[in-house]
Amino acid sequence: MAELSWLPARRASVEDLEAVFATGTAAKCRCQAMKVPGWIWRDSTQEEREAALLEQTACGSPAASTGPTSGVIGYVDGEPAGWVAVEPRESYPRLWSRKQAWMRMDPELEGVWSVTCFVVRKGFRRAGLCYELARAAVEHAQHSGARVLEGYPTEQPAGKTVIWDEASVGMLQVFLEAGFEVHASPTLRRRVVRRQLV
Repeated sequence: MAELSWLPARRASVEDLEAVFATGTAAKCRCQAMKVPGWIWRDSTQEEREAALLEQTACGSPAASTGPTSGVIGYVDGEPAGWVAVEPRESYPRLWSRKQAWMRMDPELEGVWSVTCFVVRKGFRRAGLCYELARAAVEHAQHSGARVLEGYPTEQPAGKTVIWDEASVGMLQVFLEAGFEVHASPTLRRRVVRRQLV
């Protein structure tokens, strides 16, 4: 049985962060899709996205053992293997700039954090790491003072596969097993889930 563990990204090394984001769509996006106000590929460069992720995570910063960070790094037997983005909801400007009402539910509600993205490195997939990352997101948000944790997963239809863009927001079952409940079902496959933390 593999040993699964996690760290707030601010306590991980730059090398660990780079290992998780080294390949695939994650290497290009750098978890900036909900961060930039415009369309990510048109309005930001690769270098800008890479620099933004480093700044947001505070990886490699000598003074970053405490303080804000933009996610959690997951490890399998000590190897950096995955990532989950979890921050205060207001940290994601694109949640608020979209026209769909479900992307900005209860805007007056205080203390809401959002889980917006999962990344699992090739070679570590299909081993349950997303479930561990979802639980880590809950624990990290609780310790950081969040009152409500919100996610926007996809519910996988029976017998259907999902593409990376759908899976990157998380699958519904992952959130349910971490104690979330469905708050809204805005489309056929999209769910808004919440977990009360206090």
